[in-house]
Amino acid sequence: MRAQTPAPTATSPWAPLASTVFRALWIAQLVSNLGTWMQTVGAQWILVEQPNAATLVSLVQTATTLPVMLLSIPSGVLADLMDRRRLLIGAQTAMAVLAGLLAVLTATGRTTPVVLLLVLFLLGCGQALTGPAWQAIQPDLVPRNQIPAAAALSSMGMNIGRAVGPALAGALVAASGPTLVFALNAVSFAGILVVLLRWRREPEDRILPSERPIAALQAGLRFIHAAPAVRRVLLRCLLFVAPGSALWALLPIVAHARLGLSSSGYGLLLGALGVGAVLGATQVARLRRVLSPTRILAFSAIAFGIASAGAALLHHLPLVLIALVIGGFGWMSAMSTMNATMQLLLPGWVRARGLSVYQLVFMGGQAIGSLLWGLLAETLGTTPALLAAAVLLAACALSVLWWPVRIASVDTTPSAHWPEPALVFEPAPEDGPVMVLSTYRVPPENAPEFIEAMARVGRSRQRTGAMEWRLFRDVGHEDRYIEAFVVRSWEEHMHQHQIRLTAVDRRAEERVEEFTLGEGRTMHLIAVTPGARLPTHL
Repeated sequence: MRAQTPAPTATSPWAPLASTVFRALWIAQLVSNLGTWMQTVGAQWILVEQPNAATLVSLVQTATTLPVMLLSIPSGVLADLMDRRRLLIGAQTAMAVLAGLLAVLTATGRTTPVVLLLVLFLLGCGQALTGPAWQAIQPDLVPRNQIPAAAALSSMGMNIGRAVGPALAGALVAASGPTLVFALNAVSFAGILVVLLRWRREPEDRILPSERPIAALQAGLRFIHAAPAVRRVLLRCLLFVAPGSALWALLPIVAHARLGLSSSGYGLLLGALGVGAVLGATQVARLRRVLSPTRILAFSAIAFGIASAGAALLHHLPLVLIALVIGGFGWMSAMSTMNATMQLLLPGWVRARGLSVYQLVFMGGQAIGSLLWGLLAETLGTTPALLAAAVLLAACALSVLWWPVRIASVDTTPSAHWPEPALVFEPAPEDGPVMVLSTYRVPPENAPEFIEAMARVGRSRQRTGAMEWRLFRDVGHEDRYIEAFVVRSWEEHMHQHQIRLTAVDRRAEERVEEFTLGEGRTMHLIAVTPGARLPTHL
């Protein structure tokens, strides 16, 4: 099975399903999401009758999301350095085994709260390992202009699972207990494994050896640091998820203690959130035509705040369900907008690493937020905690006035436009640090525009691997400027040349050329130390 990615004839929200592999993976993930949410309900319902139930139930989310804080960034490095298909197959197999083990332990009466949370933690480790890889393969399956729709469909699949899974789990738990729910979750991994095993992903033509893991990690973090648009999306994610996690963490307590519902009733509440999310997935494309991403995120925060306040104050089940549908719509709109924006901003060489940082912020915010909201609910009560979360979500919506998401058209198409350096000897891959010096002749009247344009070039150098960048003016020549940047090794500099540059970087350099006279000179310098072996001439 190979990916089929025909160009779409229209910007339909369903267009990515024309891709054979995307469609098969979407269906398989939908089934797996059903199993995951069924497992979550089963786990939470085991704990809801325990002493300190509010804290224990909130720890279910913490146990499944805390591993992201430990493994998200390393998993992003792995997904960029190794075959993503093999990584997914290995992790999904391990998760299926763990889910089966939980079913066996529950059937034999050995699932204590500690055992349950431990197994959930290990399953969370599997999710942390696969998250960046799942998102990073989407641009391999669909055309670039379908990435927002693909992100929305992926989120919709998750939320269909959130809508249907809890309702099924509630009925099954009420009828036969949580063992069957855990067993079905183990079986739900089979579809994903079948699709991944049949998918014959096109091998990458590697011009250079893979990066070393530590160097790859550092390069990914440098990219994030030098990409203001990416950092702004991460900030918006944290501002939304931290207060938003309260509703997810405390909804079992609302169902059991405030509304007096059974496990099936709790599933109905989660189902309402899921229904709203599915509606959001089908409408988010229309929202993008009339609203900016910043406004979508603001309205999404307001919608989820309405759901949190409704869960805190409303006593009539139909009204609570309506509030939760509104909240699900807002959650879906925010998640798909931020996810698609991240994928569009990240070039292929660092995509999984960037998405791993996004996953860290998203799920780490949920993990810590769930624990804190659970502790606050134990101290002040569930209603005050949810109302506080609603107020913070309103503040999140208002904060777009100071921290908007500014998304320009970003072309991350690879662009190996740098000329190969002239060499009299071949440096070893590990030789370094490497200093690159470039001279520019700039008429005095062009200096302000040149310096401003070079600031963008500096961020480009740092995004693609420079540890340090500076622009100097030659005190002996009025029109001469010298750019200097340092890269960790010759190998990493070659990655800059052949893999990391994009059309955005090329345009930044072309802008600089508008203010200079003629072509400048570029030199490549490699650090040497006393006693080191000097390479011979070519």
